[in-house]
Amino acid sequence: MCRDEQNAAESWDDIRIAWEVARNGTLSGAAQALGIHHATVMRRIDGLEARLGVKLFQRHARGYTPTEAGADLLQTAGAAAEQFGALAGRLRGRGAAVSGELVVTSLAEFAPLLIPALAGFQADNPDLSVRLVTDERVFRLDYGEAHVAVRAGAAPQEPDNVVQPLARLAAAPFASAAWVARHGRPETLEALTRCRFVAMAGAGARAPTARWVAAHVDPARVIFRTSDAITKAAAVEAGAGVGFLPLWRAGKCAGLIQLWDALPEWESPLWLVTHVDLHRTAKVQGALAAIKAAARGWAG
Repeated sequence: MCRDEQNAAESWDDIRIAWEVARNGTLSGAAQALGIHHATVMRRIDGLEARLGVKLFQRHARGYTPTEAGADLLQTAGAAAEQFGALAGRLRGRGAAVSGELVVTSLAEFAPLLIPALAGFQADNPDLSVRLVTDERVFRLDYGEAHVAVRAGAAPQEPDNVVQPLARLAAAPFASAAWVARHGRPETLEALTRCRFVAMAGAGARAPTARWVAAHVDPARVIFRTSDAITKAAAVEAGAGVGFLPLWRAGKCAGLIQLWDALPEWESPLWLVTHVDLHRTAKVQGALAAIKAAARGWAG
């Protein structure tokens, strides 16, 4: 905190103390209301008057009475206190309401899975607006960049986040019917490794299927690389080579042939991630429930 910000915070604390003195009429009453020592109250009032260069209270045997300047200051302080109280009430109320903006982040390849769930949730809550942000970057939930994140791979480890398993997306190797007609269908996993492959580059190379290709397929046989899963599926559909696709996506592509059964080691785990401070709000809980319900049909 810079010096100006610190001074402003201390000044507001002193004004709040002066307001309590005016409300209670005595140092001891203000000290009890604030939970501090009466000597601290006296010292803060004296310091505030010294900084402002004006007396805020008349001291007498019965206690403290605001001067004209004090009454002016304290009237403004009282209005500010009421506004802060109203703001706090509105903010608490937002935690119980499904309204405002809901920001969800995921990789672009999962958008087709999430959109129906989020669209249905928004339709059930017309005061809500949804923003789905698809990016390779890991958004900082602790910085308020998103309310909900859907992440793939190893379980996220950031502190203060609530991490829940969402789904395991099955995947298998596919090729177009035209490719199979030209090259034949592999009868063993060893034969599969000798096929010409379409594979992921960049961040997508961390997926379980991409790691399997890197471990078992000669790099010279990877003849087509792409940085996103949507383009990869299009390349496989166009006959560029064999490629691993999630079963849910392959079912939406025309003319593909599954070359091998889906194996557990090829599954991609998905996680729902929220920040602990927002996890139990009605908006976030509602979104989580909608996404979980949709995920029950994602396996393939």
